[in-house]
Amino acid sequence: MQVSPLHLIPGCVLMKDVEGKTSRPIIPKQTVLTEQHIVVLQKFLVKTVHVSPKLADGSEYQPKEEEMQQRKSDLLETNLREETSSLPFAAHYQLAVKQYKALFVSWQNGSAIDITQVRKLIIPLLGRMKDISQAIYTIHHYATREDYFFHHNVAVAILSAYLGYKTGYAKGEWLQVGLAGFLSDCGMARIDPAIVKKHHFLTTEDLLEVKKHPTYSYRITEKLPTIKQAVKQAVLQHHERMDGSGYPLGLSKGKIHRYARIVAVCDMYHAMICDRLYKEKQSPFKVMEKLRQEQFSKLDPDVVHTFVQGITNFPVGTKVKLSNAMIGEIVFTDANKPTRPMIRLQDNDDIMALQNHPTVYIEEILESSSSID
Repeated sequence: MQVSPLHLIPGCVLMKDVEGKTSRPIIPKQTVLTEQHIVVLQKFLVKTVHVSPKLADGSEYQPKEEEMQQRKSDLLETNLREETSSLPFAAHYQLAVKQYKALFVSWQNGSAIDITQVRKLIIPLLGRMKDISQAIYTIHHYATREDYFFHHNVAVAILSAYLGYKTGYAKGEWLQVGLAGFLSDCGMARIDPAIVKKHHFLTTEDLLEVKKHPTYSYRITEKLPTIKQAVKQAVLQHHERMDGSGYPLGLSKGKIHRYARIVAVCDMYHAMICDRLYKEKQSPFKVMEKLRQEQFSKLDPDVVHTFVQGITNFPVGTKVKLSNAMIGEIVFTDANKPTRPMIRLQDNDDIMALQNHPTVYIEEILESSSSID
């Protein structure tokens, strides 16, 4: 039988030589294929091979659908990484937003989620963790009021993956956390588009409808075989709160999956630091202080601590703009009050300890030499 290398599994037996550009075959007939052989065939871009309908152990050759899809996804991701790795991070981000918008519109029109397309879109972007660590302070500048919703989903994916990384997860796991962030609002495709696009505050009825989106998101993703259950739980639970005040199930504390607690912090943070059609943006540092207040009731304190420490890990000399329009540079940061460092003011070289000036806060980072550790 003739099949694509994407459909091969270890134990397949070649019935014909796989010819290369030389007189010698890449792999000779009668070879019992291993994972290494299959990778070689994919890298040589071999379109089809002839294999026996029986595996080497005598059992019938029946490729598992999940394995086929995973290999196809892995190959697509590798190709896309090669295509996008040369793009500046901001350009890659904007491309992902544009692609997400097209996907979301297709979901609104009734199309099912193609997880291969989703992974092809977001995984290469999340894999740029070194670039993400540099852009994490300014990611809110990329968003626009008109397309905030689409920016939000890509940014929450990035922030969630970053927080997973800072938590100490292995790469495979923090990519899954990022995927959960990316899919958390896919159920908004089931909400009336007029509500999604509203330019003013939502009515009580609108809010009740919007609160259904985690359930819709879960129903859309629950039967996708290549998404881990942890991701699906995060999609369902990302609006749950530690004190039981969240939705849709009113879960509390240990009943909320760790991934969902991460996505919850990132979702709240990005929503507050961006300009939206009916809300003005707030300083990331002011928002982080609000998150620190929320950690005593609604948010996981460990997740909030890791997030704030990761975002505020600035080296001495980082240039900042304050809410009173003054410019300065960080000269010392107290680990217990990371959002309120000591600032040397540019105009007069005076030192301002922000912890003694509660009405003044860092408006934005102007220049930082921080790097991923």
